[in-house]
Amino acid sequence: MRKKIVAGNWKMHFVPSKAEEFAAQMKDKLNTDTVDVVLCVPYVNLKSVKDALAGTNIKVGAQNMHYMDEGAYTGEISAAMLKDMGIPYVIVGHSERRERFGETDTTVNLKTLKALEHGLTPIICVGESQKQRKQNRTQGVLRKQLAFALDELTPSNVTKVVIAYEPIWAIGTGEVATTQQAEEACALIRDQIVQRFGHVAADGVRILYGGSVAPDNVAELFAMPNIDGGLVGGASVVPSFEQVVHFDR
Repeated sequence: MRKKIVAGNWKMHFVPSKAEEFAAQMKDKLNTDTVDVVLCVPYVNLKSVKDALAGTNIKVGAQNMHYMDEGAYTGEISAAMLKDMGIPYVIVGHSERRERFGETDTTVNLKTLKALEHGLTPIICVGESQKQRKQNRTQGVLRKQLAFALDELTPSNVTKVVIAYEPIWAIGTGEVATTQQAEEACALIRDQIVQRFGHVAADGVRILYGGSVAPDNVAELFAMPNIDGGLVGGASVVPSFEQVVHFDR
């Protein structure tokens, strides 16, 4: 049985003092051993949030990283830096990074490989736009993104990644994929992993749904056989995030 993950993506919210305050306020409410809880926060908040959550099961993740260990990459951070800080998770290839900052399928793969090299868990994001869905291209888009993202991985290390299906048209819009649409996409993702790495490896990969996950839809989404949790955006920076984490109460 795959353990559920609830990963909050804080995006560009909270100055460090407010981030620390919110983490301290929420830590007892979010602390659990029934699901893995990860808070992916802005770079400047990594240390303060990590310190605020000390003594809990809650992990901290970054929202992006570069695929080189060091060099002339002004404004970037490396997997080595995250590892040295004790940050175990990093989001790779979020749709906002792809659309607004030039992230490509190739750089997603390079970042995935680099994260694994340093013992980090990459949360690899894949998903289609509204235009692509209307053109019935969802399956093709997911297959292509996965083919690139998982290039050079092996059956032994593919189980160390987390994959997040995020239909771009449902992010921050309040429009949510139906439970069936989300399950179909996540099932397709798992099937692609089966074809490439085998059933045993595919059974060990956790696949998340991301796209306006909220307290009122989380239980139904998480009940699906191929949805192993959620990548939660706006709903992770408000107190009701507790209800998403404890979806089974």
